[in-house]
Amino acid sequence: MKIIRYIFTGILALTLMPSCTGELDQYPHIETTSKDVYTSVENYKMVLAKLYASFVINGQERGGGNRDFATNKGYDYMRSYINLQELPTDEVAYTWSGVIFDLCYHQWNASDIFASDMYYQIYFTISICNEFLRNSTEEAISGFSHSEQTRLRAFRSEARFLRALAYWHALDLFGNAPFVDENDPVGGFLPPQYNSRQLFDFLDGELTVLEADLPEASATEYARTSKAAANALLARLYLNAGSYEAEEHYSQCIAACNKVITSGFSLEDNYALLFNADNHLRTNEIIFAFAIDGVHTVSSGATTYFIAGSVSSSNKAQDPADYGVASGWTSFRAKGALTSKFGNGDNRAMFFTTNQSQYVTDMQDEFTGYLFGKWTNLTDDGQTASNTASSGACTDFPIFRLADIYLMYAEAALRGGTDPQGNTTAKALAYVNQVRTRAYGNTSGNITAGELTLDFILDERARELYLECVRRTDLVRFGKFTSGDYLWEFKGGQAAGKAIDDKYRLFPIPETDLSANSNIKQNTGY
Repeated sequence: MKIIRYIFTGILALTLMPSCTGELDQYPHIETTSKDVYTSVENYKMVLAKLYASFVINGQERGGGNRDFATNKGYDYMRSYINLQELPTDEVAYTWSGVIFDLCYHQWNASDIFASDMYYQIYFTISICNEFLRNSTEEAISGFSHSEQTRLRAFRSEARFLRALAYWHALDLFGNAPFVDENDPVGGFLPPQYNSRQLFDFLDGELTVLEADLPEASATEYARTSKAAANALLARLYLNAGSYEAEEHYSQCIAACNKVITSGFSLEDNYALLFNADNHLRTNEIIFAFAIDGVHTVSSGATTYFIAGSVSSSNKAQDPADYGVASGWTSFRAKGALTSKFGNGDNRAMFFTTNQSQYVTDMQDEFTGYLFGKWTNLTDDGQTASNTASSGACTDFPIFRLADIYLMYAEAALRGGTDPQGNTTAKALAYVNQVRTRAYGNTSGNITAGELTLDFILDERARELYLECVRRTDLVRFGKFTSGDYLWEFKGGQAAGKAIDDKYRLFPIPETDLSANSNIKQNTGY
């Protein structure tokens, strides 16, 4: 896949301020101009491919070479997202020490390099989406034929969705964040800071429009956006509205879930196949995914990070080949707070237990905590899909899938949302039991209406969606992330866990952005 080099317009203020040079150098690397690039539909499509790829690879060359911009650690978007969404939760124990332990122990501050990397990855993606949109206005595409204009408008809707996804990450992780769109000037512009409610309202309006403009899932090429993807993101936005200083949107969440559920999706029979190197074939359940392979999107992040990072380099009882990797990185282990949630017969409990104790008693002791086996680089017939030592994994990363939609519907129903089609409670129970029937292979794990509680849903989401980058968001929504009501190993840096300051519900705005833009204020407590 040819990928064109683009002008980085970024957070814009950051491209001009000397305080942002060095490790966080955001200056544009200009090798061509918009006038040269936006000359054909195929060129537009290649730029669009870059927008998608920006979530999983951080450069212009195989393996992330010729970086888009420099960050502290140089990790791609998804590796940064994994770090922030998984390491501070009850799911993952991280082995290697260093400043990353600030995430593990809930001790990060305004100078945290991992939060900073995520922030700049988000705004790089937003910036290139904005640049695409500036060059795909009705005026800009007026010289193309009628059929070409139709295609370019469709591309424009896709770019808007990808920008919305990045803005949702900014909202969910940082709360109050800069806002810039394609109508703002390039260079010498200080973006205003939107608060959580303003970002929520922007996303609500934007996604509602896009839901009408995007194609049906059945008419969409795999790993590209659709109406179903827009509705899935809307459902997630609405379910978390309370975290974003908005009023409850549980009935709206149910309505968005209904639109996805009636779009023709169905649960995959075999849970494990959703997370292997042939998971691009699981279009029955996967609504939208980031496409990962060992040729075009090679990186040490995304699913490579999950797969190689979950395999031990020291436990000789575990064979890396069983997961399709050349060797293990010994990065991740499962906390007992997670593994203890699974009942006997639950096939989602994909953990390697030999020579491993269940609970983490020492964060750096790689033999405490079971090893994850959920993600693999194996094809359906058990063959290794790529050489992860040199080319990374070939397993895609599902962003939305039907089981998550079912569980969101159930939670919204329990929180008081209603379905205009009726039978809200009965549907919620049926959807949860469909997920559990798949998990157990029969109805032995099904629950009754009396057992369907919010606490059950939080645990069920852990069982179904662990290592899928939703856990921090879930714990914040349930009020469990910072409180002492729910503890796990090393929460707050203590082996038994402890309550932590509520400021950790959000990550800090990087100090470099605060110094560059006088419109930006730091999140409370930092």
